[in-house]
Amino acid sequence: MAGPGGGAPAKRRWIPRNVKITLMVLLLFFVGEYILLPELASARKEFHQLGHLNFLWLILGALLEIASLAAYAELTHTVLSPDAPHRFRIFRINMWALAISHVLPGGTVPGTAVSYRLLTESEVPGSTAAFGLATQGIGSAVVLNGIFWLALLVSIPLNGYNPLYGFAAILGVLLLSIFAGLILLLTRGEKQAEQFLNRLAARLPFVKPDTVTSLVKKVADRTKVLAESPELLYRAGIWAAANWLLDAGSLWVFLFAFGAHVYPEDLLVAYGLANILAVIPITPGGLGVVEGVLIPTLVGFHVPKTTAILGVISYRLINFWLPIPVGGASYLSLRWRGHPRGGLPPAASPTGEPLVH
Repeated sequence: MAGPGGGAPAKRRWIPRNVKITLMVLLLFFVGEYILLPELASARKEFHQLGHLNFLWLILGALLEIASLAAYAELTHTVLSPDAPHRFRIFRINMWALAISHVLPGGTVPGTAVSYRLLTESEVPGSTAAFGLATQGIGSAVVLNGIFWLALLVSIPLNGYNPLYGFAAILGVLLLSIFAGLILLLTRGEKQAEQFLNRLAARLPFVKPDTVTSLVKKVADRTKVLAESPELLYRAGIWAAANWLLDAGSLWVFLFAFGAHVYPEDLLVAYGLANILAVIPITPGGLGVVEGVLIPTLVGFHVPKTTAILGVISYRLINFWLPIPVGGASYLSLRWRGHPRGGLPPAASPTGEPLVH
């Protein structure tokens, strides 16, 4: 059947877009109805704790979450240097990307895609944006795994072993192996990578092998610059660690506000376990996964169940739900302000050239 203009027939989707959206909404309702609401229902009996709640702790928890997001913006600024746009613009781009990742399934992929587009619109070279976002995402995950393993070394002798720890550790080892392999390939085997991708691109329709080769070369050059800049690596590592630790600190404060006293190593084990398992793109932003791991793990560390529920749900209100409207407002402000030099040009490809003929 021909398309509307008499051209080639339209490509039929296996699942229509509106069906996908409906299924996603139903999934979110399922998570809320069968995971979160029953837990909250069991907590109603002890809601008298709210009468003794010091709301200054909740404000401090929210401020720590904002500080965590600011640290992540500094991480982005570091990996994009010296082509990074203004820090406030980076912060708004990150917030919009975070909002997208919290609404759409697929892990961080949708958010990374919109970050790349907005960064190239901000006159960041495509290869710098692609490499910076990849380095930021993988490097941040590596730092999280490091924090988790260090906390495990302290916590396991005191609290025993949980099978979930091993699963999370395997995920971390896999991630580190992929990261190390990419670094080795781009720094020691650049020619082999170019030849392989060139042969692969030659077999793909509409893809220009020269463009792919140019992209690999530019990303490899950026990798070498980063590998030869220990100060830059140190700064990136510090900001990545600050992002995770401030976020974990926010969780600790929310738990403390409801009367929980959690040892730092136990909190970091629960926090690291939840965030590592949330990498599996089951729901947007780990919705349901983070709560479903954090609450029982904290209970295993002798936090009363009601306190764990109230603290985690309050924390996720700021950590997961608040970035959605804030991200939307950030996107509108980026569009309203317009391009730094006027106009909003279409996003460039990573090499500044079109990827298709």
